[in-house]
Amino acid sequence: MSAPHKIQEVAQVREEAPDGGQVRARAEAPDATCPVAGAAAPGPTCPVEHGSYPFPDSSYRGPAPAYARLRAEQPVVRVPTAGGVDAWLVTRYADVRAALADPRLSRAKATGPHAPKVGGTMHTTPEMIISLDAAEHGRLRKLVAGAFTVRRIEAMRPQVQAVADGLLDAMAAQGGPIDLAEHLTVPLPLTVIGELLGVPSADLRTFEKWARAFATVDDRAGGAESLHGLQMLSQYIVGLIADKRAEPADDMLSELIVARDEGDRLSEEELVTFGFTLIGAGFDTTANQLANSVLALLVDHPEQWRALVEDPSRIPLAVEELLRHVNLFATDTSGFPRVAAEDMEIGGVRIPAGDAVLLSLASANRDEAVFPDADRLDLARTPNPHISFGHGVHYCLGKQLGRMEMEIALEGLVRRFPDLRLAIDEDELPWHHGEINHTLTRLPVTWGS
Repeated sequence: MSAPHKIQEVAQVREEAPDGGQVRARAEAPDATCPVAGAAAPGPTCPVEHGSYPFPDSSYRGPAPAYARLRAEQPVVRVPTAGGVDAWLVTRYADVRAALADPRLSRAKATGPHAPKVGGTMHTTPEMIISLDAAEHGRLRKLVAGAFTVRRIEAMRPQVQAVADGLLDAMAAQGGPIDLAEHLTVPLPLTVIGELLGVPSADLRTFEKWARAFATVDDRAGGAESLHGLQMLSQYIVGLIADKRAEPADDMLSELIVARDEGDRLSEEELVTFGFTLIGAGFDTTANQLANSVLALLVDHPEQWRALVEDPSRIPLAVEELLRHVNLFATDTSGFPRVAAEDMEIGGVRIPAGDAVLLSLASANRDEAVFPDADRLDLARTPNPHISFGHGVHYCLGKQLGRMEMEIALEGLVRRFPDLRLAIDEDELPWHHGEINHTLTRLPVTWGS
């Protein structure tokens, strides 16, 4: 038996709570050694040498270095988190993908007042679609799934192209240097999702500020910034729903209002939450992934940028590799923990019911067992079964829209600004620390002489 598997061989002991309360099972590996820290560890809880989760040194370039060692030596391990609650961290592709589709891992049990407070994760409310399991999740998903089919999204291509062309025209007219985040990577997905759901364009930038606050991880302040963003988003959507009830329009939010008022297929609270969740999710991930991908091409892989300039037909395949290789997740997971609804096993390790589980998509996307030479950006990589959009019931609704927006934006940039480059030194780039994603607050670029 190999050392990693011996470490995972656990014996069950009973541990009484210090206050004499509930007795719960605890997994323990007698005399186990934590190969990541190289020191004795109490059971499978591994005091990783870099500290508690989330590990430092994660960047847009890739997950924290600790993940490579975890994949090799302890692919399923219990780690301390910044919130004080230990969680099981899953790092290998096969285990992460299987866990994403396992109904025994509950998102609903990871939200609400009695959920374990796992540090480094995003605050979500129980009625959000990303907080629901199985049937309840499916009920809400069906209300909007038709708008995100491949056929419907492809039919939007001329509209998305027109938005992108307008933004690129404005860039060319102004000349460099400019902030690419302000002029393209944020307004493109924000405008498109705003038009799809029916958010007035004048309100979009304010919505962006609140959505970014909501996506903040703030363990020290009890999530105050995130909760304030949530409150402001809710207030805005309540007002917007009132306006659309008075004057319905041909947009998704108006359709959801009909589903609420005439079909009774969702509650008023679900309607409000669904509104801002769709808008926030519809722009923030794409905006960050696009900005980080451009940065990676310009700074780390200029030869790959030139290859796209020479042959833009490579862009669709390149987008898939950028989604795999360029790390969106600031905590190397999606930021949404799950809780085991019953005793179960992941990767041969027993997970007791009630324990929190974190699934590292960023680590899974660097698994050499699935992606040969995984740390290399290969824009011609095929096959490329990355799981950047997740898997299972929470598989990203907007995956086709996000792909299309990235393709259109990159094609426009390489065609119109082939000599695009950073306008400042890389170490001067401002990052928004604390958000669930790696987020550039500005991306200054220039071109020409």
